[in-house]
This record gives sequence, C-alpha cells and structure tokens, in this order.
Amino acid sequence: MEQQLKQLEQEALAKLAAASNLKELNDVRVAYLGKKGPITDLLKGMGKLSPEERPKMGALVNTVRENVTAQLEARAAVLEAQAIQEQLEKESIDVTLPGRKIRQGNRHPLTRVVEEIEDLFVSMGYQIAEGTEVEKDYYNFEALNLPKGHPARDMQDTFYITEETLLRTHTSPVQARTMEAKKGEPIRIISPGKVFRRDNDDATHSHQFMQIEGLVVGENIRMSDLKGTLDALAKKMFGAEREIRLRPSFFPFTEPSVEVDVSCHKCGGSGCNVCKQTGWIEILGAGMVHPNVLEMAGYDSKKVSGFAFGIGAERIAMLKYGVDDIRHFYTNDNRFLSQFHRTED
Repeated sequence: MEQQLKQLEQEALAKLAAASNLKELNDVRVAYLGKKGPITDLLKGMGKLSPEERPKMGALVNTVRENVTAQLEARAAVLEAQAIQEQLEKESIDVTLPGRKIRQGNRHPLTRVVEEIEDLFVSMGYQIAEGTEVEKDYYNFEALNLPKGHPARDMQDTFYITEETLLRTHTSPVQARTMEAKKGEPIRIISPGKVFRRDNDDATHSHQFMQIEGLVVGENIRMSDLKGTLDALAKKMFGAEREIRLRPSFFPFTEPSVEVDVSCHKCGGSGCNVCKQTGWIEILGAGMVHPNVLEMAGYDSKKVSGFAFGIGAERIAMLKYGVDDIRHFYTNDNRFLSQFHRTED
C-alpha cells in the first residue's frame, strides 16, 4: 500500500503541474481527491489493516493527501493569476485610439424658431415675459376687449376647467397682466408659450401650438414703428431680401388691425404654388393696441399708445424649414427630427 500511495502521489503531482487551466486542474482534484478518488479509497480501506499497520498507513495517507492538496492550491493560484492576466490583455483598451463620436441631440425646430425670435427682440431692447397656461377668463378675454358673449370668442373656443378658468388661447393674458402690473409705465415685451384651442387636427391646424406675442406701450408709438419692427422680424427669419405688406383686418384687442404677409421665399414674389400665385404668404396678425385694452389696464389712452403682434411658431417653422404638416412637430418621429442636425443654428 505504501508503494501504491507514493505512485499515486507522483501521478497526481505530475498531472497538477501539467494542468494548463483551472478546468483541467479541477479535473485532477476530482480524480485524485474526490469521493471516488484512489486516495479516498485507500482511506476507506484502512479498516482492513492490522492495528499495528493502521497508524502508520493513516499518517502516510494524510501526508500524501495534504501534499497533493498543497500543490493543488499553489497551482490554482498560478493559473488564476494567469487567467486574470489573459483576460486583462484580451479586454484592454488602447487609449491612444481615437474615440467614437457620440451623436448628440439637437434642439427641436420649434425651439430653434422661438430662440431665434427671442434673440432678435432681446437685441432690440425687449424683455421676455412668461405666464401660466391655465388662465382666468378675465385675462384671456375680458381684459382684451372680449366681454362675455362677444361673437369673436367663437374663433378662440378653448378647453374650460371651470366657467372662469380655462387653458389660454393665446399668450395675450401675459400682456394684460404685464400692463396691469406696470401701472402706466412704458412696456416692451415678447411673450412666448404654449396655447390651446378646440380645433380639428390636420396638416395646418393643431389643438395646441406655440405662440410668440409682442407688446410695446409708450408715448408716440405709431403704426410705422410696428411695420419697421415686423420688417426686421421677416428679414431675420426669412432673409434680407424679404419684404412685408400690411392688409386691413379685425382683432378685438387692436384698432386698427392688420394681417402681415411676407414676400414668397420660393418665387421672390412672382407667384408659385407655395404662395398660391399671389407672391405673398401670410405670417401673422398685428395692430395698434385698442384704447379699451389700455384703459382697462390703467393706461390713459389719450397720452400713450402701443402696438401688439402675434406669431405662430409652427407657421414660421413650416415656412422656414419647408415642413408640409404641422403634426410632424409633435409626433416625435426621429426620421423628421434628425433632419435638423444639418440645419444651421
């Protein structure tokens, strides 16, 4: 038995040394030290030995087992370190290689339009005023010369929360509140924001949209000031060669009121399918602030005057970027939005 033990020890140590990975090493452990291994079998056969041989052979078997176990652990440490090193080399990153550029998001086309208009008016001395989207009926209609029952309200039918609370139909309530707060002082503001109207959504209409309104109040404010301001806006958004024209219109909160057209960017005014052969494209409504609106806000309409205008951000964006359906702005389709990565700021 002693000779057999020494032979098993030599075989086990040789196979441990020859193991090239942890799996092979574990196979050797199971083969020699497992429950069905030869060393374990020898321990089980100790009961067949004489009382005199049993202590000697027991000590020898334990010595062999301890020696093989020690060599096994030493070899395992070597192979584990080797495996870690191989994994590090395999998964290493060459920091000298150029990195992969991560595509960044970009501003929404409506955000671009709003920011561009804000930058223009801030450079002209305007302040940006914002308000809540849930508004009182008084500021949305009554303070703007639209008393209850006025037929012009039908054009701005909206979503009511209560009889006196609604989702604003324009950003004009910001103007009314600003005039009320200024208590007769001069004003020069623009008020961008989201507005709501009950409308059937189609290629040119939406129940919610972005609006940018402007208001100037002070002494000696004239229609010519309004025209010059809107001319600067048209040239900023559509190009220095664009021209505007004013057409008489009606809005309850301005008097006189005008619709503003810009010369067609496609045909330059000669007539095409974009401008319906007229050479002009309507872009916004404007006018001189109605005396009633000034008086309700605490201004003396005989001493001061003002002008106001309202721009649909979607309308400007559709013309500026050649978009044929207003719904594209709200469907979050990356095929549409990704096109604006190529659009200059």
